[in-house]
Amino acid sequence: MVTTVAVFVAEKVLPGITCSGVEALLGASLLLGIINAFVRPFLLLLSLPFIIITMGLFIFVVNALLLLFVSQIIPSFQVEGFWNAFLGAIIISAVSWILSSFFRTSDGRIHAITHHPSIKKADARTIK
Repeated sequence: MVTTVAVFVAEKVLPGITCSGVEALLGASLLLGIINAFVRPFLLLLSLPFIIITMGLFIFVVNALLLLFVSQIIPSFQVEGFWNAFLGAIIISAVSWILSSFFRTSDGRIHAITHHPSIKKADARTIK
């Protein structure tokens, strides 16, 4: 869901990213999430020297290439050129990071925003 909102924001902000409908948006977000989960770790490992030399900025290039790859697979989701993909990757990363912060707790685990009486509040290092 977070990726879908992030791709939607990138599509609205950048004129070089177009999506023909909700189905294309959902499909592109789903495929981008699957590729990010399974393919991206290997690409990051292979490009580790470039990531180190550029102090992490090459990660945006990897993300842009993955976004271009998704646009090649899903015909109703179009990204025009590398620079639109690069800026789109930056926007998608930023929006995803901001939205994901609403679901993370102080211990780093992810919880849905609901009230659970079984979740105990931590006070420093002791649990009440």
